[in-house]
Amino acid sequence: MADHQADELEQALRRAVRGDVSFDTASRALMTMDASNYRRVPDGVVAPRDADDVAAVLAVCRERGVPVVARGAGTSIAGQATGLGVVLDFTRHMRGIVSLDPERRTAVVQPGAILDDLRTAAGAHGLTFGPDPSTHSRCTLGGMIGNNSCGSHSVAWGTTADNVHELDVLTYGGERVRAAQGLHDLPARLRDGIRSLAGHHLALLRTGFPELPRRISGYALDELLPEKNADLARALTGSEGTLGVVTEATVRLVEAPGARALAVLGYPDESAAAEAAHTLLPYGPLTVEGMAADLVAGASGLPKGGAWLFVEVGGATREEALSRAQEVARAAAEATTGHTVVARSEERRVGKACRSRWSPEHLRTRARSSTT
Repeated sequence: MADHQADELEQALRRAVRGDVSFDTASRALMTMDASNYRRVPDGVVAPRDADDVAAVLAVCRERGVPVVARGAGTSIAGQATGLGVVLDFTRHMRGIVSLDPERRTAVVQPGAILDDLRTAAGAHGLTFGPDPSTHSRCTLGGMIGNNSCGSHSVAWGTTADNVHELDVLTYGGERVRAAQGLHDLPARLRDGIRSLAGHHLALLRTGFPELPRRISGYALDELLPEKNADLARALTGSEGTLGVVTEATVRLVEAPGARALAVLGYPDESAAAEAAHTLLPYGPLTVEGMAADLVAGASGLPKGGAWLFVEVGGATREEALSRAQEVARAAAEATTGHTVVARSEERRVGKACRSRWSPEHLRTRARSSTT
C-alpha cells in the first residue's frame, strides 16, 4: 500500500472507531508474527472497544478493498494470526468475561478473553472449559474458536466446536449474525444462501466428511445439514476468521473432577503404545498422551519400557481417582511392560522429571554429546 493510501486509511479509521488505531512502525512490527515462522507486515492495527468498533473497521476496509485479520494472542503455529491490511487486536479491550451461569453451565465471553481467566472464574463453581491447548495461560477464546482448538483433555470434553453454544458474528459484508442452531434468525441473504448450499449438496455433505473425534481441518459444512439443525455456530468454529469476525461467544462449561490420578503405562516401543491407545478409551480417561524413550532418556519415576502412555482419570475423591487409574492399569496389563499409578501431587513430580529432560542445560548436554 502506498504511503498516501495508508495515511488516508489511518485517518478514516480514526474518525470511525473509538478504539486505538496504530500505524506506527513498532505497533505494526508487533503484529508481523505469531508462533510460526511466517512474517507479514500489516498496514495498521486497531484495538476495538466493542462490536460497533469492529463493524466500523470492517466498513472502512470494505470500502477500500483492504483485508482484515482478527487476532488474539498470536499463539498460532501456522501463520493464521498474521496478515496484510488491518489487524484487529482483541486482547487490549475486548477481553472480558461478560457473564457466567453456573446453573446452565455457560459463559459469555469476548474474543480477547484469556482461557485461563475463564477457567479460573469457572473453577470457583467446580466447572471448567474443556478444551485446553498447551498455550492455555495466554491463548484467547476468539483464537480457539477460529482454530477449533483442542488440547489434551479433548479426549474427554471434545474440541472447541463441541463446547460452543452461540456466536455473535459480524460478516465482512456488514451483517450482524447470531449463529446458533437453526437459521430462522439470520438475515435473509445468508439464510437463503446456506439453505441453497446445503440443499444442493446433501449427498456430498452427508458422505464426504469423515467421522473423526478431532476433525479440525477445513470448513465444517456438514454441520449445516438439516438433520443437524443447521448448526451455524459449529460450522463457523474453525473457519479462522475467513467467514466473519466473532465479537462475543456463549460457551459451554463442564464439571471439573474433584480429584485426578495418572496411570503411567510402559510399552516395549512406540508402535505398541500407539496400538494400545484406543483400547483405553472405554475407561473414560481425561487424557491419553504418549511419549517415547528417546525424549525422556534417564528420567526417574517411569516404569520400565521403550515408550509410555500417560492416562489421566478423574474422580470425586482422591481414592476414587486412584481406583480408576488402577483399573486402567489392570486393563492394560497384558500389553504393558510395567505401570505406575500416581495421585495429582505425585503426578506433578513425574511431569517435572519428564520436563527436566527438555531443560536448556539438558538440551545443551545432548547437543554436545551428539557433536562429532
